[in-house]
Amino acid sequence: MIAKFRTKLKGHQVIVICSFILCLLFIISIFAPWLAPNDPIAVNLVDKLQKPSLEYPLGTDHLGRCTLSRILFGARISLGYALLIFISALSIGLIIGIVAGYKGGWVDQLLMRLGDGLMAIPSLLFVIGFVGIWGAGLKQVVLGLILVQWVYYARVIRGMVLSLKEQNYITAAKISGSSTWTILKNHIIPNVVPSLAVMGTLEMGWAIMNLSSMSFLGLGVQPPTPEWGAMIHEGKSYIRTNPALMLYPGLMIMLVVVTFNLLGESLSERFGVKRR
Repeated sequence: MIAKFRTKLKGHQVIVICSFILCLLFIISIFAPWLAPNDPIAVNLVDKLQKPSLEYPLGTDHLGRCTLSRILFGARISLGYALLIFISALSIGLIIGIVAGYKGGWVDQLLMRLGDGLMAIPSLLFVIGFVGIWGAGLKQVVLGLILVQWVYYARVIRGMVLSLKEQNYITAAKISGSSTWTILKNHIIPNVVPSLAVMGTLEMGWAIMNLSSMSFLGLGVQPPTPEWGAMIHEGKSYIRTNPALMLYPGLMIMLVVVTFNLLGESLSERFGVKRR
């Protein structure tokens, strides 16, 4: 199986390069406490708005905090929580999509109408409303984004299951007396998960953008916790005098989102997975 996967990737340098960049970013975020040259939340007004130097490689912000250190620690939140949103939404969507598609009938109608109701509300407005009810904070934003995203996975999985359960080998498995769980484990799930893994790379960029957007609006990560969107929010007051405060975290967001999108597009093209 691994050899077959490598064969399919052969000649696709974009996939290899994007995978390397993302792996490097995840490693950097994990080892941020050892790589950061300074304490990311230590305030030192004497050194505020400093230019890049040996002590502060990317300078300091309006409170004298090391910009590079805050970017490194911010990667832990942006990448880590985006991964959490993806895994959680995918898990919920996988369960609901399989149940709706395989069972059909009133179960399918009930679950899909619930999904339609959530999809009728724009995702950002839903998250803003959810945060407005339960209060601002990273946990509320993450939960709101999970509630929005599972619907997409559930609908995609349901469509796949509806198609798969009509296949002859599924009918043969039923006739042979295989249990529902055996059919799902051996025939349905293995044919569904690879496509979702490919689409998931596209959705990681979406999650990071939305996390950063909520923090930029002051609804997500709260000061003094470093996060890229929050850093852009803090730096907007100095866009004329010190634009680097917005430039560095903005470039990091762009790098990660573009890399995820390029990886997702390349994988979908290579493995024949259609985007929504």
